[in-house]
Amino acid sequence: MGSPTGRASGALNRRRFVDPDRTAVARIRDAAIAEFAEHGVAGATLKSVAAAAGVSAQLVVHHFGSKEGLATACDEYVLALFREHNTSLLSSGGAFAPVQSLEAPWLGPAMGYLSARLADDSPAVAQLVDEALQDALSYLDAGVQSGLVKPSEFPRERAVVGLLWNLGALVLHRHAKRLMGVDLMAPDTRQRLTWSLAATEMLTEGLFHQEAYEKLKSGSESMGSEDPADGT
Repeated sequence: MGSPTGRASGALNRRRFVDPDRTAVARIRDAAIAEFAEHGVAGATLKSVAAAAGVSAQLVVHHFGSKEGLATACDEYVLALFREHNTSLLSSGGAFAPVQSLEAPWLGPAMGYLSARLADDSPAVAQLVDEALQDALSYLDAGVQSGLVKPSEFPRERAVVGLLWNLGALVLHRHAKRLMGVDLMAPDTRQRLTWSLAATEMLTEGLFHQEAYEKLKSGSESMGSEDPADGT
């Protein structure tokens, strides 16, 4: 069950989504993002999504077919938002503006949605993560090309680790709030900035001295050169 703060935030989101100037499909999709974030895909209903969007449940079924069809549409939309956001940020070169990037109004709802969605163990979620990895490979490469990201000997593995760190933080966001006083789902940019500063320091400055990495790398290479047939 969501926290009182989460419920209040969801109510605000629902009021904002009922906008007659937007298409019914967009209103339904955005209402679903808020409902799924608050209750999870399993806990939300097409009826509650329809009420939040200001439409009938029949119209939701007409456009999306089922709750899983609606969740898939939300997956695709949220991934597209992050894809465009990260690609633009990491390919910006000298125009890099990380603080402003944290002010995107869709960021909180999208992170809340992913936090709830990733808790499901389903083929649809596995596909979502696979697509997010392909996006990460693409925008990290854009970052290397722009000079913002250091090249890597292990570009795919680095992308996997970075993606799982970020997605894991969303799933465990309640502990970030408990341990750091940082609500990653809050609309307040300062909350995200507190987290981002610590994360970026670790990614930019590193945690261990270079010697530690060289020893690990050397040990890994030694293991790789051993002949399994020798039993050593």
